[in-house]
Amino acid sequence: MNEQVTVVRDDFSTHLEATIKRAVPGATGIAHLRRLSGGASQETWSFEAVGRGFTRKLILRRAPGGDRVHDRAVGLEKEAALIGLARAAGVPEPEVVHVLEPGDGVGRGFVVAFLEGETLGRKIVRDDIFAEARKTLAHRCGEVMAKIHHLPLSSLPPLRTATAEERLNELHQNYKMAGTPRPVFALAFEWLRTRLPKAPVPPKLVHGDFRNGNLIIGPEGLRAVLDWELAHLGDPIEDLGWICIAPWRFSGEGPAGGFGTREQLVAGYEAGGGGKVDMEHLKWWEVLGSLSWGVSCGAMFLSFRSGVDRTIERAMIARRASENEIDLLHLLAPRG
Repeated sequence: MNEQVTVVRDDFSTHLEATIKRAVPGATGIAHLRRLSGGASQETWSFEAVGRGFTRKLILRRAPGGDRVHDRAVGLEKEAALIGLARAAGVPEPEVVHVLEPGDGVGRGFVVAFLEGETLGRKIVRDDIFAEARKTLAHRCGEVMAKIHHLPLSSLPPLRTATAEERLNELHQNYKMAGTPRPVFALAFEWLRTRLPKAPVPPKLVHGDFRNGNLIIGPEGLRAVLDWELAHLGDPIEDLGWICIAPWRFSGEGPAGGFGTREQLVAGYEAGGGGKVDMEHLKWWEVLGSLSWGVSCGAMFLSFRSGVDRTIERAMIARRASENEIDLLHLLAPRG
């Protein structure tokens, strides 16, 4: 699923092994523990639970260093709960095997069953092995979003509510904090402010990061939806707009993840019971999503310049703020 990069054997692995012995029937130890390269905000580890004539591949999703959680993240315990609820409702998800407890000594996180498949967007939109899956993938993503948005609020763990107006205000505050004026961003903020969509009553569960790169894909199609850390209550069309922004297309054909059209995505959503989608409503969230990514890129430049994070990856992402200005112009003032 991701490139394997680091082999470890220390107190962390010792505590994890003891935890797996308790959590997985038949397990007498663990093997092949490796930190994976994927996951920008959380640690991801692969390993096997082993026993007599028994091997089971597993994935550990863990807070950085064991306990650091971003203030906007839902928390790993809530992520695990949402994955379990979504799986029970028919959303393709891995089985949650164990949610870490303080006594485990491993930190905050959870263990899920390993699912084979591809997560790299550039491979999903280009490789021949996924050619057949790409024909229906946008439609399938719409269907799955509808299932997520229909999860009853009464079953969910406590989540923050973020309406369209609140999301716009938060983003504008982040833009001002960056201190770098960008006329195209300013234009986009004004465009969004004058076209605010009405908040749904009641709000719906929003995944918050449903996109190419957070999906496990096989030759037959969608196998799992990953990374629920930005889940919240709000406008469900936010998810449809987010998957359509240019950075998640990886040079593929079609705005929906680089593998389909907006019309295919919406058709799947409506067929899945998500309700009628107004295309201008969808465009509003696509503009906000593109602007949001641009503001985030600008903030990464500040981290690089200040010395907080001098990695070349941070600098490379930071330069993409200009690309988002071009993306926004295509949305706000399309040629022809």
